[in-house]
Amino acid sequence: MDAVVLAGGYATRLWPITRHRPKMMLPVGETTVIDRVLSELESDDRIEDVYVSTNERFAPDFEAHLAERDYEKPQLSVEDTTDEDEKFGVIGALAQLVDREGVDDEDLLVIAGDNLISFDVSDFIDFYEEKGGTTLAAYDVGSREKAKSYGLVTLDGDEVVDFQEKPESPNSTLVSIACYVFPSDQVRFAEYLADGNNPDEPGWFVQWLVERDSVYAFPFDEAWFDIGTPESYLDAVAWHLDGENQIDETATVEGTELGENVHVLGDSTVVDSHLDNSIVFPEAELRDCDIRESIIDRETHVENLDLAGALIGAHTTITNGDGEH
Repeated sequence: MDAVVLAGGYATRLWPITRHRPKMMLPVGETTVIDRVLSELESDDRIEDVYVSTNERFAPDFEAHLAERDYEKPQLSVEDTTDEDEKFGVIGALAQLVDREGVDDEDLLVIAGDNLISFDVSDFIDFYEEKGGTTLAAYDVGSREKAKSYGLVTLDGDEVVDFQEKPESPNSTLVSIACYVFPSDQVRFAEYLADGNNPDEPGWFVQWLVERDSVYAFPFDEAWFDIGTPESYLDAVAWHLDGENQIDETATVEGTELGENVHVLGDSTVVDSHLDNSIVFPEAELRDCDIRESIIDRETHVENLDLAGALIGAHTTITNGDGEH
């Protein structure tokens, strides 16, 4: 079995934090979002090759990132795009990767590199091997409004009997997340696209596949974060911290009140401030600030400010010279 880690998105909803950084490399605890996925794939002997599917703009970032790690399986597979407007869509990119890398005769695990999941990928593969057919991971998002943004799954036992991508009026809250295993004879992306179908979201392909073959669901109920917005990223950080705070050893925090779920990364300085539900990236400096539900990128300088729900890009200086919040 081979694996594809989807890492080609431009994450415009997280700009400026992801303007020059893949969102998959955002830190969660002591690791990154994508490293959580890669570590699991690295440790499962059933996975042979791992293709990190990305675009030309972020390829150098991933190349450098992988070079710093001691993984043996991951290798880059680069689609020919540098901008959001040039994207092929997920299925379009997968079809190109399968052709480019020659993996159409292998079972294929496809997982989003911006998925933070609480189940073990090895358990998911066990379930797939038990069922012997296309398998997807399914999660109850608990809200029909949220379900409108995903692929809605209807089950008969473990089998998917109906699949609706982004339904206008969902009748349940169980949705498919971007984690699938396709048997080699169901890696039919080129056939799907040749019929003129939607190349964008993998759910459209799954909906097409459900009408043609057996598809099974692996429901889980622990935690799942689709890290595409500032809110979902901070939720993932909070889930990891579980109400605690994490101050890296080389960070300096003085005269500062900390609420919950605060992570201050290495070589940052926070003085005479208040932080709550926020993350401060390396080498940032905060003085006399009140920061809530915010992401402060690396090498910033923020002083005398009251911020809530803020995204402060890297290498930014923002101060209130009057000393008033």
